[in-house]
Order: sequence, then structure tokens, then C-alpha cells
Amino acid sequence: MSVSTSANINIRVDAEVKSKAQEVFLALGLDMTTAINIFLRQAIRKNGIPFELTVEEPKPKTREFGRMKGRMWEAEDHDWFEPLEDFKEYM
Repeated sequence: MSVSTSANINIRVDAEVKSKAQEVFLALGLDMTTAINIFLRQAIRKNGIPFELTVEEPKPKTREFGRMKGRMWEAEDHDWFEPLEDFKEYM
């Protein structure tokens, strides 16, 4: 029969990250210790990080729309539209 002993782990995380994670875990009915234990056990089970690690490609610029003198403009290409009708044709 194996006797289980516990060990402490001290880590530093950003206070906001900790707070947001605690909110998620609370919604799942977990405390931080249980959530960390789940992560560690899954890492052992998978023999690695239990989720995919990737380097994301830079995201293309998002199209932002603004209003100027009653006309819509697309910030990225600076295409001008009359309200709704011209915009619909452009799309």
C-alpha cells in the first residue's frame, strides 16, 4: 500500500490572472488547489502539457468602422460609403 504525502508548490502569477482563474474554478465547483492538481495529473497522464501549445500567426488587421459627417468609412482601406446602400453593394 502506497502512502501519499503532500508537497507545497509556490508560484507567482499576475494578480488579475489568479482572480479570473479563481472565478472560473469557482463556477466549476473547484478551488485553486484542486484545479492545479487536475492539471498536474493530466500532464502526467498525457506525458506532456495537457493541451496543444502553438505559436499563433499574427492576426490580420480587423476592419473597424467609424462615422464621419454622416458617412461610413473603413479605417483600413479608407473606402467611403454612403449610408447602408453603398455599403451593401461594397460587401
